[in-house]
Amino acid sequence: MLDVGHVELLVFYQGTLTATGRSGSLPGFESHFGVFENAEFDVTTPVAFDTPAGSSTKRGYGDTLLGLKYRLAKESKDLPLVSLVPKVSLPTGDSGRGLGNGGSQVFIAVSAERHWGSFLTFVNAGYWINNGSGNRDYAFFGGEAQYQFSDRWIIGAEIFHTSAQTVHQPFTTGFNFGGYCILDKHNQVLFSAGRGLQNATETNRVSAYLGYQLSF
Repeated sequence: MLDVGHVELLVFYQGTLTATGRSGSLPGFESHFGVFENAEFDVTTPVAFDTPAGSSTKRGYGDTLLGLKYRLAKESKDLPLVSLVPKVSLPTGDSGRGLGNGGSQVFIAVSAERHWGSFLTFVNAGYWINNGSGNRDYAFFGGEAQYQFSDRWIIGAEIFHTSAQTVHQPFTTGFNFGGYCILDKHNQVLFSAGRGLQNATETNRVSAYLGYQLSF
């Protein structure tokens, strides 16, 4: 959670390969703002791409994601840090070209975070209200553990489960490995890679993420 007046700017690549093609963001842009005590406002504005199997790549502006992190309880000796983390996805991408969801989405969620020295764990759980033709409301659960090996390197792993997001798509469980390379107090490189563990062919044969973050 950012302190009041602090800003993070992030540019990233994110891609997922399935049996029907490859899709993601290149580039994507995130902006995080410490707006007031206990609250952070986030905006994601992606340039989306979609490459159906056997077809050419389509590119264009994707769906805009607005998020809020609101701290309900600070971490203490006995309790984790607990936050509300709602999000709203605006259908600004062209769903007919595979560059958007085709309807708005609202994520109602909570997260919990706990430190033990250089070790950090956190969990997220929530429910997406997923509007649009052929879409289904779905649940999300995820947990992650990270360890800070040095002043420069933080490495972690994540496992997650998502119920079916569309009428014809199955649920998925997957994992990611990744972390941060801290160049200095203002600059970081973020990276991860993973795949599905269930129904991977339809949902996530392999996924990857690479980002550069500037903090001030």
